[in-house]
Amino acid sequence: MRSRQIAVLALAGVLALSACSPAEPAAPPPPPLHPAPGAGSAGDPYFPEDGNGGYDALDYHVDVSYDPPSGRLDGDTTVSAKATQDLSRFDLDLRGLDVSGVEIDGKPAKYSREKNKLVVTPAEPLRSGSTFRTRVRYSGVPAKTPHDGGSENGWARSADGGAYLVGEPHSASFWYPVNETPRDKATFTLTAHVPAGWTVLSNGRDQGSSAKDGKTTTTWTDPNPIASYLTTIAIDKFTVQRSTLPDGTPIISGYAPGAEPREATGDRLPEVISFLESKFGKYPQSAAGGIYLDENIHFSLETQTRPTYAKWAEILTLVHENAHQWFGDSVSLNSWADICLNECFASYAQWMWGEREGQNLDDRYRAAVEITRGSTDFWGQKLVDMGPEHLFEGAYDKGILAMHALRRELGEPGFERVLHEWVGQHRNGNATWADFEKLVSKVAGRDLSGFLNDWFHGTKLPSDADLYPGGLRP
Repeated sequence: MRSRQIAVLALAGVLALSACSPAEPAAPPPPPLHPAPGAGSAGDPYFPEDGNGGYDALDYHVDVSYDPPSGRLDGDTTVSAKATQDLSRFDLDLRGLDVSGVEIDGKPAKYSREKNKLVVTPAEPLRSGSTFRTRVRYSGVPAKTPHDGGSENGWARSADGGAYLVGEPHSASFWYPVNETPRDKATFTLTAHVPAGWTVLSNGRDQGSSAKDGKTTTTWTDPNPIASYLTTIAIDKFTVQRSTLPDGTPIISGYAPGAEPREATGDRLPEVISFLESKFGKYPQSAAGGIYLDENIHFSLETQTRPTYAKWAEILTLVHENAHQWFGDSVSLNSWADICLNECFASYAQWMWGEREGQNLDDRYRAAVEITRGSTDFWGQKLVDMGPEHLFEGAYDKGILAMHALRRELGEPGFERVLHEWVGQHRNGNATWADFEKLVSKVAGRDLSGFLNDWFHGTKLPSDADLYPGGLRP
């Protein structure tokens, strides 16, 4: 009996020890915060006031109501972002419009305006690595916001009372708060409310429309990351045409009043995309189409999935702007000094279309060289790091010759490999001119820095060997 009691007591002791054993160690406390303001610039020296630091934008949900007679816009935009440092405050780019309230994760935040910046101070610092949602309510008449001209069109009202927005490098900040730099691509959704009888076109896929109380609400979503200057909105009494690419990708094109005669050009989009796929690889976007304005603006723009066309646009413009869906949209530049990554490729796509139509590009190249041989203005155009004042110059003429010379330097298999690998490696991301030069030399199997410097960095007629590579010599 005693031995049994001892055994029971011993077992009870073991159980007591087990019950009192230490619990799992508590998680260590988070490291102390060291909050600081996010940078007021993305760091591109060409546009040092553009963009912001301290966070990575992940998604924009832009909700706007627009009244065509008055031109008034009421906006309610939510920016989802991830902090890349401990943030005491951060900036968003926003031009002109009046802000009535800012919230972060549902809590009111302080805000102020400094030039084209909306400065936001959260109620509590944001920890590095945390995801947060910033909601901004705002209103105004965006067409009254000053813009710089050139390729910055700002918010514009069409002749029949509608509105459209195209601009490069600035457009998004005219109508919603944004980190306005190509370095920070994000997904994008627009929900727009307009009076009955008006139609809204934007990027990506149409998520449907509804009508209530004399207003039409339409939602568009692009699931692919998009650089802010490639987002758009167009409001008009569009004639809308719908179809699909052979793989089912939706095509939606809208023709403003007066632009209907260009439907025959727009109908050739599947043919254009099929041709570009044969050169660059599979179409990289979630949707396709076009916004055809009856406006005499001096440029069209490669707004993602759905380029916006001026009234003079024709088939070569379709080729150019849709080539950008690979070069510039899917693969975006990291710095504006590398604009040739966008424009040289898209411009050369027009020559390749001409080749498809039977043109001899070698003859065309030689003729262009002879015509321009004595022009210091033509050959003095730098194609890389040309300076912000020359951003949209040489890529459209000298850039075409440079791309054809590169094609002959690499040979057909090498050039085709460069095109496919470039868009494959950097799809939905950003890349630099230095990345491109590395790829070219890798594919060539030799150092092509001399050739590339002669053509893309130089300011005079290239050396004879670089001017006539691969059998181009007359």
